[in-house]
Amino acid sequence: MQELVISEEQLMQFIGQYIWPLMRISAFYFAVPVIGARTVPARVRIILSLFTVIILVPVLPPAPVVSFLSAQGFMMVIQEVLIGLALGFCMQVVMHVFVLAGQFIAMKMGLGFAAMNDPSSGVSVTILSQFYLLLSTLLFLSVNGHLVVLQLMIDSYNTFPIGGAGMNDAHFSTIVGMGSWLFSAALLITLPLFTSLLIVNMSFGVMSRSAPQMNVFTVGFPITLILGFILMWFTFANFLPVYFDIMEEGIGVLRTLALTP
Repeated sequence: MQELVISEEQLMQFIGQYIWPLMRISAFYFAVPVIGARTVPARVRIILSLFTVIILVPVLPPAPVVSFLSAQGFMMVIQEVLIGLALGFCMQVVMHVFVLAGQFIAMKMGLGFAAMNDPSSGVSVTILSQFYLLLSTLLFLSVNGHLVVLQLMIDSYNTFPIGGAGMNDAHFSTIVGMGSWLFSAALLITLPLFTSLLIVNMSFGVMSRSAPQMNVFTVGFPITLILGFILMWFTFANFLPVYFDIMEEGIGVLRTLALTP
């Protein structure tokens, strides 16, 4: 009976074929919106990462044989984790456009004090930010945005193969550039309401000059609050096209990051 002999190189090849993709996928799941929220237990994300790796490994090219305890193996771990975190972070920036928009609107309406703890991130945000984040998350899931993002992460193995060069300065510059896009996109959502509330505040300024005995803060706060909610209701008529434009730009940046070597 012939004895089965497994060399150390074959064993490292077999383990590495699953370990290296697991690094990128698990980092991606821990950073991407919805799945990476604090409300999702870490155990669920780990199990989801393992299932994804088991399904994905048969279609991936063979992984390089590298010792896990060597300096090259350590650098490969850092490289795979960075790629996964970068792809997930891009979608976090896209979703936080709506959080920032809600923050802007709340500050303008005088609801900046109405803050609560966000269970998905553990950060204290305004009520309107929670509302916009919940609305954008439901829209994101309803149009299968999570599947599009997952497909781009899988396609990144063609651009950044395991053991390859990894991301360069241009990719990190693209990620940094999303910071300015975050503020401009949030301002695009809030600009109609900003303009309307500015006119309201200017009217109260004229009233305070013409009738100094009137307490502007007592009269102006409830009126500004009510008008702010009415204006939000009117701006929802144009929310869906703006949402899809922002999502298209954000996923376009993610596609550029994932598919450009």
